[in-house]
Amino acid sequence: MALYTIGEVALLCDVNPVTLRAWQRRYGLLKPQRTDGGHRLFTEADIDRIREIKSWISNGVQVSKVQTLLSSEPDEVRDGWREQQEAALRYLQQGNQQQLHQWIKEHERDYPASTLTSNLIMPLRHRLQSPQPALQAMLSLLDGILITHISASLALARKKSGQDALVIGWNIHDTPRLWLEGWIACQQGWRVDVLAHSLTHLRPEMFDGQTLLVWCGENPTTAQLHQLLTWQENGHRIALLGI
Repeated sequence: MALYTIGEVALLCDVNPVTLRAWQRRYGLLKPQRTDGGHRLFTEADIDRIREIKSWISNGVQVSKVQTLLSSEPDEVRDGWREQQEAALRYLQQGNQQQLHQWIKEHERDYPASTLTSNLIMPLRHRLQSPQPALQAMLSLLDGILITHISASLALARKKSGQDALVIGWNIHDTPRLWLEGWIACQQGWRVDVLAHSLTHLRPEMFDGQTLLVWCGENPTTAQLHQLLTWQENGHRIALLGI
């Protein structure tokens, strides 16, 4: 089992060591091991936890409230997803695109898109989000393959009966996540097109007559929720993804 120093973890996760110590001491969010000399050592699971903490904070959750939101899956379930992530990482390290395509297809047969997104794909993407060029390249390869696979799934779904919808990102920065949300909506029976770029100013009247499925991130702002409700009351067919 690989162990990492606090300096290595700070680089991998782009978090200041002072912040990591505060998350441990003040908020009890981390429980690193210690060397005989008292130095902190972090496991891969700790790194996953740090990225999960970062994700919640970046979505507007106060650090003091993160503890109740952290993953509480049983160890054996978490370990099972971890093993599947490791397989994908090996293919990414090898640049084996064909095997990655097959990996996604096999998992799609066993799990719905929502389960894969929350338990496998997003945790894997978080592990690859790093300033290191090699990890950035692996993340880009993974995202490209995901979008290619999802595009094919959406095209296939359009040949079936169902209600049309346009998936739109509103003030988001993670475009591949928008495609994942479109994939989930597709499996829920929608015939989906995805707007390629996130909008900073959403104007439903520009898409008159269409059903809009909007992704605002994990935690939409109060202003966004209020505006969506107003649009719905004014007769626009618009719904929030992720709820």
